[in-house]
Amino acid sequence: MVYKVKYESRVGENQGKWFFVDYESRADKKIFFVDYESRADLKIFFVDYESRAGWKNKSKKHLLY
Repeated sequence: MVYKVKYESRVGENQGKWFFVDYESRADKKIFFVDYESRADLKIFFVDYESRAGWKNKSKKHLLY
């Protein structure tokens, strides 16, 4: 589950806190949204509270390192 933070410094180390950048060259990872769930390698849910962010299935964690 992912929480969108307001400041890049709040991201941390692969703990479900994301900061979106304006330019592709500044991104650490590129995320592509697909039309069909079956085409996704990873399902991402955005949460309203920072405390809910994190990995539900840690076996997929390597996909975002």
